[in-house]
Amino acid sequence: MSLPYELLLGWRYTRASRSASRNGFISFISGASMLGIALGVAALIIVLSVMNGFQKDVTGRMLSILSHVEVFAPDDQAIPDLARTLRETKANPEVVGAAPFVGAQALVARGEVMKGALVRGIDPASEPEVTDVAKSLADQRVLQRLVPGQFGVLLGVDLARSLHVIEGDQVTLMVPSGQITPAGVVPRLKQMTVVGLFESGHYEYDSALVMLHIEDAERLFRLEGPTGVRLKLQDMNQARAVADQLAGSLSGDLLIRDWTRQNATWFSAVQLEKRMMFIILTLIVAVAAFNLVSTLVMTVQDKRADIAILRTLGSSPASIMKVFMVQGAMVGVIGTLGGLALGLLIACNIDVIVPFLERVFHTSFLPQDIYLISQMPSDPRASDIVPIGVISLLLSFLATIYPSWRASRVNPAEALRYE
Repeated sequence: MSLPYELLLGWRYTRASRSASRNGFISFISGASMLGIALGVAALIIVLSVMNGFQKDVTGRMLSILSHVEVFAPDDQAIPDLARTLRETKANPEVVGAAPFVGAQALVARGEVMKGALVRGIDPASEPEVTDVAKSLADQRVLQRLVPGQFGVLLGVDLARSLHVIEGDQVTLMVPSGQITPAGVVPRLKQMTVVGLFESGHYEYDSALVMLHIEDAERLFRLEGPTGVRLKLQDMNQARAVADQLAGSLSGDLLIRDWTRQNATWFSAVQLEKRMMFIILTLIVAVAAFNLVSTLVMTVQDKRADIAILRTLGSSPASIMKVFMVQGAMVGVIGTLGGLALGLLIACNIDVIVPFLERVFHTSFLPQDIYLISQMPSDPRASDIVPIGVISLLLSFLATIYPSWRASRVNPAEALRYE
């Protein structure tokens, strides 16, 4: 089965425009368009893959200390029936771990240094079921140091550094709801012993979180029980759906939030940045694609005699238009495929390429003391790559329409008059 002559002729013109010496300038413009499309597509894939990698890395660090879903009572009060709440949450097939907790705010002081802190009372036996940090602390036998009645605390490394304390030091925990005296409301103070430090890799929690035994927290904040239950799911991406399911199935007046709602501002900012980067880099592809317009216009001008001969041999204007559309589409396809290959090659090997460049230029692109990570993350996703390829091909195809239409309008008599 023979191919349509429009396809064969368009491919021949594409090769000729790159090889014929008399069309050197056209060849250069065509090659520049192809290279521009390839570099634009590759840049889009690399940048979006790196942004995905950063988002995945930060999310992983965040969820190492946060639970996927939290069920809690209003106004920081104790859950009325903890046993029933645990039973109903574990009945959901997506829930793989549950742990009660006490959540409150307080001030931590050491000498004249005072810091605001998020206090979390945990059960050392069940907390490793819901967070990776607690599991790591349990494996290191640090969590077992939280003994009820001894008022030991675990501090985030950045909080401990700002308070100038180490393991074994004493800190003062000041609870805002205090005692009423003739002088007014006096906050309750409690001396606590630092029994260990933890590091999640997320500064927001390493600089503010204080963990202590749940019974000590209940006694300190004068609660009759835990204020909430933290849940871990099989798939963290189903957190919002599971939270909605639990909202309809749990008994009592309870509130529910998932990790995406807890950090909605951060995720919205990341998505906005990613969307803007996609738009900006797509403009690079658009500029390269529309360079095809000038390439094809010059090619049409150079091939006027060939067009006239084809018309006299019986080719229709539509066939002439197809020839030059094939030529432009070939440039777009080759450029897009080259960009996809280059982008994926770099995105999938960025953990090798970046260290090599750092050694060559004797620099560090990601200082660990600033970014908390030392390697450039990358996470290529088909949901990004497929739209990039489709948009690049679509822009290339659109750029061929006008020059091809002009080619189909060439008058054979006018074109052959001076040949």
